[in-house]
Amino acid sequence: MPDSDGFDEFYRGSRQRLLGFVYVLTGDLAEAQDAVQEAYIRAWQRWSTVRGYDDPEAWTRVVASRIAVSRWRSLRSRARAYLRHGAEESMPAPSTDTVEVVTALRRLPEEQRVALALYYLLGMPVAEVARETDAPVGTVKARLSRGRAALAELLTVVDLEEPADA
Repeated sequence: MPDSDGFDEFYRGSRQRLLGFVYVLTGDLAEAQDAVQEAYIRAWQRWSTVRGYDDPEAWTRVVASRIAVSRWRSLRSRARAYLRHGAEESMPAPSTDTVEVVTALRRLPEEQRVALALYYLLGMPVAEVARETDAPVGTVKARLSRGRAALAELLTVVDLEEPADA
């Protein structure tokens, strides 16, 4: 565990200057805050060594600027890859059947929804669903049975039109 002697004082005395520097460097306050936070974490982890430096703030400033530049390079690389490969193919809109099933599932109790999703969508065996939900196997079977019955009732289409030859 690092020795905290003087770290709090160092942090309080330098955080605003360091944040201002990295903000000017990045032009993005959130990115600057992330980089500075990471730099102080690294300084804290190595505080027994860093505090002995002539200028611990300079060390932390270099670390923060390298973190910020590294993130900027990563973003630039991703942008180049995007330009090279194009946008990801868009997903088609869900069908009306899918929307109806999701709407019906939302009306079920959470335990039944979870059991149905694990069993039917993820293909887990009943015993695994029981372990995942911390419920007995019999309870999972009951939730699946009740959930299927409730879904069948919720998804039943009632034809309100009169038959043509009535």
